[in-house]
Amino acid sequence: MAYSTLNIEEGVARLTLNRPEVHNAFDDSLIAELNAHLDQLHTLADSGDVRAVVLGSEGKSFSAGADLNWMKRMVDYDLEDNLADSRKLAALMHGLDTLPCPTVCRVQGAAFGGAVGLAACCDVVIASGKAKFCLSEVKIGLSPAVISPYVQRALGERQMRRYALTAEVMDAEIALALGLVHLVVEHDKLDDEVDAMLATLLAGSPQAQRATKALMASVAQAPDSDATREHTCQVIAKLRVSQEGQEGLSSFFEKRRPAWADSNNTPHASERRS
Repeated sequence: MAYSTLNIEEGVARLTLNRPEVHNAFDDSLIAELNAHLDQLHTLADSGDVRAVVLGSEGKSFSAGADLNWMKRMVDYDLEDNLADSRKLAALMHGLDTLPCPTVCRVQGAAFGGAVGLAACCDVVIASGKAKFCLSEVKIGLSPAVISPYVQRALGERQMRRYALTAEVMDAEIALALGLVHLVVEHDKLDDEVDAMLATLLAGSPQAQRATKALMASVAQAPDSDATREHTCQVIAKLRVSQEGQEGLSSFFEKRRPAWADSNNTPHASERRS
């Protein structure tokens, strides 16, 4: 039985957790499925066949974190078994974080434990007003270890310390204020806002978005160095002389839509929202 689905249509991939009966909790099978989907999406995003990815889930909860039955099995795991399990989860987070194309996380309800990591790995997080977030691990004697690089990047070190140590529940507005979420909307408007964000993203140059996402990751490693400054100059210079760069500049001055927008039949954000 599949615990997730991957549907691709007109350049948009929708990766969906589908275990609503257990609040989309993770276990080793779901993690393996998601890793396989992400391997496929990396290839499709690199080739330009996938322009954007929406990560979501079925049911009332986004994800409850670790599955209880999986956790029961972990009790009997030795250190090597636990390391192997943790590395698969780490591969999932890294794979999602490093997808070349833009990613949108659709959070309709509770996101606990590792699910907070999934949200933090996405480029844009849109949450329902009913959404709640919690780094719940310390309550059961564990730590948000594998997801910590991504969640701390989103929250900042100071706020991460508080919420990782207290396991307090963050409502959607607190998550917005802390930077984990980009947009909070009425529950029944969630899909409309996700679609509007997709329209905004698809209006951009696919090549420029891939280059910009890679650039942001590189700059974060060494924001103020001679090597970084030279790298930024190389990126913009190569984009300016590229086919898409030339098309983007030409379409701007000629006051027309760029070819990539027309090829995807993508309305501008203002058109999509009207």
